[in-house]
Amino acid sequence: MMAGRQVRAWQRMLSGRRLDLLDPTPMDIEVEDIAHGLAFVARWNGQTRGDWPYSVAEHSLLVESLFSRQNPGIGARWRMAALLHDAPEYVIGDMISPVKAAVGPGYGALDERLAAAVHLRFGLPAVLPTEIKRAIKAADRVSAWMEAIQIAGFSEQEADKLFGRPSATDTRGLQIRLLPPAQVRADFLDRHSALLAQM
Repeated sequence: MMAGRQVRAWQRMLSGRRLDLLDPTPMDIEVEDIAHGLAFVARWNGQTRGDWPYSVAEHSLLVESLFSRQNPGIGARWRMAALLHDAPEYVIGDMISPVKAAVGPGYGALDERLAAAVHLRFGLPAVLPTEIKRAIKAADRVSAWMEAIQIAGFSEQEADKLFGRPSATDTRGLQIRLLPPAQVRADFLDRHSALLAQM
Protein backbone atom coordinates (compact mmCIF):
# COMPACT_ATOMS: atom_id res chain seq x y z
CA MET A 1 0.00 0.00 0.00
CA MET A 2 1.29 3.48 -0.82
CA ALA A 3 2.20 5.71 2.13
CA GLY A 4 -0.50 8.21 3.08
CA ARG A 5 -3.23 6.49 1.06
CA GLN A 6 -6.46 6.12 3.02
CA VAL A 7 -8.09 2.70 3.03
CA ARG A 8 -11.71 2.72 1.81
CA ALA A 9 -14.05 1.72 4.63
CA TRP A 10 -17.41 2.35 2.97
CA GLN A 11 -19.69 0.41 0.70
CA ARG A 12 -22.01 1.71 -1.99
CA MET A 13 -25.48 0.35 -1.40
CA LEU A 14 -28.06 -0.33 -4.11
CA SER A 15 -30.19 2.49 -2.72
CA GLY A 16 -27.35 4.86 -3.61
CA ARG A 17 -26.35 5.33 0.02
CA ARG A 18 -22.66 5.24 0.92
CA LEU A 19 -22.41 3.31 4.19
CA ASP A 20 -19.28 3.95 6.27
CA LEU A 21 -18.60 0.59 7.90
CA LEU A 22 -16.38 2.05 10.61
CA ASP A 23 -18.64 4.98 11.48
CA PRO A 24 -22.16 4.14 10.27
CA THR A 25 -24.94 6.67 10.70
CA PRO A 26 -28.70 6.02 10.80
CA MET A 27 -29.25 8.29 7.79
CA ASP A 28 -27.30 5.86 5.60
CA ILE A 29 -29.43 2.85 6.57
CA GLU A 30 -32.28 1.81 4.26
CA VAL A 31 -34.51 -1.20 4.91
CA GLU A 32 -34.48 -2.09 1.19
CA ASP A 33 -30.67 -2.48 1.37
CA ILE A 34 -30.97 -4.60 4.50
CA ALA A 35 -33.66 -6.86 3.02
CA HIS A 36 -31.77 -7.29 -0.25
CA GLY A 37 -28.44 -7.99 1.43
CA LEU A 38 -29.83 -10.44 4.00
CA ALA A 39 -31.81 -12.30 1.32
CA PHE A 40 -28.53 -13.08 -0.43
CA VAL A 41 -26.40 -13.94 2.64
CA ALA A 42 -26.42 -17.68 3.33
CA ARG A 43 -26.59 -19.10 6.86
CA TRP A 44 -24.43 -22.09 7.78
CA ASN A 45 -21.87 -21.04 5.14
CA GLY A 46 -24.33 -22.35 2.55
CA GLN A 47 -24.10 -25.91 3.88
CA THR A 48 -27.83 -26.56 3.88
CA ARG A 49 -30.07 -28.95 1.99
CA GLY A 50 -32.26 -27.65 -0.79
CA ASP A 51 -32.18 -25.78 -4.05
CA TRP A 52 -31.90 -22.34 -2.42
CA PRO A 53 -29.50 -21.13 0.25
CA TYR A 54 -31.09 -20.57 3.63
CA SER A 55 -30.70 -16.82 3.96
CA VAL A 56 -30.22 -14.58 6.97
CA ALA A 57 -33.44 -12.81 5.94
CA GLU A 58 -35.40 -16.06 6.23
CA HIS A 59 -33.69 -16.80 9.55
CA SER A 60 -34.61 -13.31 10.80
CA LEU A 61 -38.27 -13.86 9.97
CA LEU A 62 -38.20 -17.17 11.87
CA VAL A 63 -36.50 -15.61 14.90
CA GLU A 64 -39.08 -12.81 15.03
CA SER A 65 -41.88 -15.39 14.85
CA LEU A 66 -40.31 -17.47 17.64
CA PHE A 67 -39.64 -14.38 19.76
CA SER A 68 -43.29 -13.31 19.44
CA ARG A 69 -44.45 -16.82 20.32
CA GLN A 70 -42.19 -16.96 23.38
CA ASN A 71 -43.19 -13.45 24.54
CA PRO A 72 -46.94 -13.13 23.90
CA GLY A 73 -48.21 -9.57 23.89
CA ILE A 74 -44.77 -7.99 23.60
CA GLY A 75 -44.67 -4.63 21.84
CA ALA A 76 -44.04 -4.16 18.14
CA ARG A 77 -40.79 -2.26 18.77
CA TRP A 78 -39.23 -5.33 20.39
CA ARG A 79 -40.57 -7.59 17.64
CA MET A 80 -38.85 -5.17 15.23
CA ALA A 81 -35.64 -5.60 17.25
CA ALA A 82 -35.97 -9.37 16.82
CA LEU A 83 -36.51 -9.02 13.07
CA LEU A 84 -33.40 -6.82 12.81
CA HIS A 85 -31.22 -8.83 15.20
CA ASP A 86 -28.81 -9.88 12.41
CA ALA A 87 -29.22 -6.75 10.26
CA PRO A 88 -25.48 -5.86 10.29
CA GLU A 89 -24.86 -9.02 8.30
CA TYR A 90 -26.29 -7.29 5.22
CA VAL A 91 -22.86 -5.69 4.86
CA ILE A 92 -20.48 -7.81 6.96
CA GLY A 93 -21.87 -11.23 6.07
CA ASP A 94 -22.68 -14.15 8.34
CA MET A 95 -19.92 -16.05 10.05
CA ILE A 96 -20.44 -19.28 11.92
CA SER A 97 -19.59 -18.99 15.63
CA PRO A 98 -16.22 -20.80 15.45
CA VAL A 99 -15.00 -18.30 12.84
CA LYS A 100 -16.26 -15.32 14.87
CA ALA A 101 -14.26 -16.60 17.83
CA ALA A 102 -11.14 -16.94 15.67
CA VAL A 103 -11.52 -13.44 14.20
CA GLY A 104 -11.63 -11.93 17.67
CA PRO A 105 -13.25 -8.85 19.22
CA GLY A 106 -12.93 -6.66 16.11
CA TYR A 107 -15.86 -8.42 14.44
CA GLY A 108 -18.05 -7.89 17.49
CA ALA A 109 -17.21 -4.18 17.68
CA LEU A 110 -18.05 -3.68 14.01
CA ASP A 111 -21.31 -5.60 14.46
CA GLU A 112 -22.26 -3.44 17.47
CA ARG A 113 -21.64 -0.14 15.63
CA LEU A 114 -23.75 -1.24 12.68
CA ALA A 115 -26.51 -2.58 14.94
CA ALA A 116 -26.67 0.73 16.83
CA ALA A 117 -27.11 2.68 13.58
CA VAL A 118 -29.81 0.26 12.38
CA HIS A 119 -31.65 0.48 15.70
CA LEU A 120 -31.64 4.27 15.73
CA ARG A 121 -32.83 4.38 12.11
CA PHE A 122 -35.95 2.43 13.00
CA GLY A 123 -36.85 3.99 16.33
CA LEU A 124 -35.13 1.55 18.67
CA PRO A 125 -32.56 2.35 21.36
CA ALA A 126 -28.97 2.09 20.08
CA VAL A 127 -28.31 -0.59 22.69
CA LEU A 128 -31.21 -2.89 23.47
CA PRO A 129 -32.23 -3.55 27.09
CA THR A 130 -30.51 -6.63 28.50
CA GLU A 131 -33.75 -8.56 28.98
CA ILE A 132 -34.78 -7.96 25.36
CA LYS A 133 -31.36 -9.06 24.07
CA ARG A 134 -31.62 -12.18 26.21
CA ALA A 135 -35.12 -12.98 24.93
CA ILE A 136 -34.05 -12.50 21.29
CA LYS A 137 -31.03 -14.74 21.90
CA ALA A 138 -33.35 -17.43 23.30
CA ALA A 139 -35.42 -17.31 20.09
CA ASP A 140 -32.22 -17.33 18.05
CA ARG A 141 -31.09 -20.55 19.77
CA VAL A 142 -34.42 -22.24 19.00
CA SER A 143 -34.04 -21.15 15.37
CA ALA A 144 -30.50 -22.55 15.26
CA TRP A 145 -31.75 -25.88 16.65
CA MET A 146 -34.53 -26.06 14.06
CA GLU A 147 -32.18 -25.14 11.21
CA ALA A 148 -29.55 -27.60 12.39
CA ILE A 149 -31.84 -30.62 12.31
CA GLN A 150 -34.15 -29.63 9.43
CA ILE A 151 -31.68 -28.37 6.85
CA ALA A 152 -28.06 -28.40 8.08
CA GLY A 153 -27.52 -32.15 8.55
CA PHE A 154 -27.16 -32.26 12.35
CA SER A 155 -28.59 -35.08 14.42
CA GLU A 156 -31.03 -34.08 17.17
CA GLN A 157 -28.45 -35.17 19.74
CA GLU A 158 -25.83 -32.82 18.25
CA ALA A 159 -28.31 -29.95 18.08
CA ASP A 160 -29.46 -30.56 21.66
CA LYS A 161 -25.86 -30.41 22.87
CA LEU A 162 -24.95 -27.27 20.90
CA PHE A 163 -28.14 -25.20 21.13
CA GLY A 164 -30.30 -26.79 23.82
CA ARG A 165 -33.52 -28.63 23.07
CA PRO A 166 -36.46 -26.24 22.71
CA SER A 167 -39.91 -26.95 24.07
CA ALA A 168 -42.39 -28.53 21.69
CA THR A 169 -44.60 -25.44 22.13
CA ASP A 170 -41.87 -23.20 20.70
CA THR A 171 -41.51 -25.18 17.47
CA ARG A 172 -45.04 -26.56 16.97
CA GLY A 173 -46.28 -25.98 13.43
CA LEU A 174 -43.07 -24.31 12.24
CA GLN A 175 -41.33 -25.82 9.24
CA ILE A 176 -38.40 -24.32 7.37
CA ARG A 177 -39.15 -23.97 3.66
CA LEU A 178 -36.31 -22.65 1.56
CA LEU A 179 -37.49 -19.84 -0.68
CA PRO A 180 -35.89 -17.92 -3.56
CA PRO A 181 -34.10 -14.72 -2.48
CA ALA A 182 -36.61 -12.41 -4.20
CA GLN A 183 -39.49 -13.97 -2.25
CA VAL A 184 -37.64 -13.79 1.09
CA ARG A 185 -36.67 -10.17 0.39
CA ALA A 186 -40.33 -9.29 -0.23
CA ASP A 187 -41.46 -11.18 2.90
CA PHE A 188 -38.86 -9.36 5.01
CA LEU A 189 -39.96 -5.96 3.67
CA ASP A 190 -43.63 -6.79 4.27
CA ARG A 191 -42.97 -7.83 7.87
CA HIS A 192 -40.82 -4.77 8.52
CA SER A 193 -43.56 -2.50 7.13
CA ALA A 194 -46.24 -4.18 9.26
CA LEU A 195 -44.20 -3.82 12.44
CA LEU A 196 -43.30 -0.20 11.64
CA ALA A 197 -47.00 0.60 11.23
CA GLN A 198 -47.69 -0.89 14.68
CA MET A 199 -44.90 1.14 16.29
